Amino acid sequence: MENFVFSYPTKNYFGKEAAKQALNAELPKYGKNVLLAYGGGSIKRNGIYDEVMALLQEQGKEVTDFQGIMSNPTYAKVQEGAKLCRDHKIDFILAVGGGSVSDCCKAVSAQAKLTSDLYDYEYQEKKIPQDGIPMGVIVTAAGTGSEQNAGAVITYEEKNWKGALWGTPASFAVLDPYYTKTVPQKQVLSGAFDTLSHCMETYLGTPRQPNLSDRMNEAVMRSVIENTRKVAKDPEDMNARSELFWAAAMAENGILKIGKVTDFQAHMIEHQLGAFTNCNHGRGLAAIQPALYRHLAPAARKQYARLARNVFDVNGEEADDETTLEIALKGIEKLAAFIREIGLPTTLTELLGEVDDAMLRQVADTAVITKGCAKQLTPDEIYVILQEAK
Repeated sequence: MENFVFSYPTKNYFGKEAAKQALNAELPKYGKNVLLAYGGGSIKRNGIYDEVMALLQEQGKEVTDFQGIMSNPTYAKVQEGAKLCRDHKIDFILAVGGGSVSDCCKAVSAQAKLTSDLYDYEYQEKKIPQDGIPMGVIVTAAGTGSEQNAGAVITYEEKNWKGALWGTPASFAVLDPYYTKTVPQKQVLSGAFDTLSHCMETYLGTPRQPNLSDRMNEAVMRSVIENTRKVAKDPEDMNARSELFWAAAMAENGILKIGKVTDFQAHMIEHQLGAFTNCNHGRGLAAIQPALYRHLAPAARKQYARLARNVFDVNGEEADDETTLEIALKGIEKLAAFIREIGLPTTLTELLGEVDDAMLRQVADTAVITKGCAKQLTPDEIYVILQEAK
């Protein structure tokens, strides 16, 4: 394992009616001015908005709405939220929704306390914000694990850039599996694959030999696959939904990453694909990951073979490098089969329809190259992988 320092700031309230327990316990710690952030308004139609507003009013809070956060939150939306915070002297941000709402609010929290531009502060001055408006998250869509950390994925439209900004981690998160029933089934399955992707990209980083973090990760991945299948067959299976909710948190709360340098090359490629196409994140990963892993497996065949055996139940003896690679590739085909089974795209054509090669070239040229990847890719290699994913 690599050297590490681990601490975990987010307090999780898990289970049915957890929002009431969390808000009654946590809100008295903060001032009266609350920014209530959410997406397109579904929480008003399904009753969650009224439930949360009643709890805020019981605590005597003055509420400012911040609505319309899109599925791929933009940098302009971050600036809009930060201005609201400054104008209304916001003491606390409450994000209600999926990972996009959480991501946007983490960046809003940091930007509201900065005098300089957040993007320039992080990417030009190479600094990480150390202060922000306190925030909490009520999660309605499992998958991203955004509520568990300080990272935010934001689309900067003017720059054709989609990537990480560092903001304020939530002081608490509400994980009520019953809230996930308000989300369309296709988003539930897309979110579940995002969780699996997080796990695989952590697992396939360095070190490449077996370690405790990876052994724990194998259990989480198997649970995600098992419970995604259950929810795909029976959307009313609350136990399976509960398992997926906690798996999403485990994938991003840092525990599986202890002692690891993660891969996350698939995420970096998908982020840029999303910057140019605004595609759904989980579906984009599903279309990219099998092609990427076929390309990378020869460079870390024992590691990919271990994933194949211990997660995807591939049998076989590793007599030599050739048979080890065969096992690894069989695991990748089982991954692709699982993606098809749950109704997600396995090619970019399925995801996008007609695919523009010039756009793929731009994606390849602007994608971040990650350190933990089995092979340090070049933009030309990424373009080849995207062509193979078509």
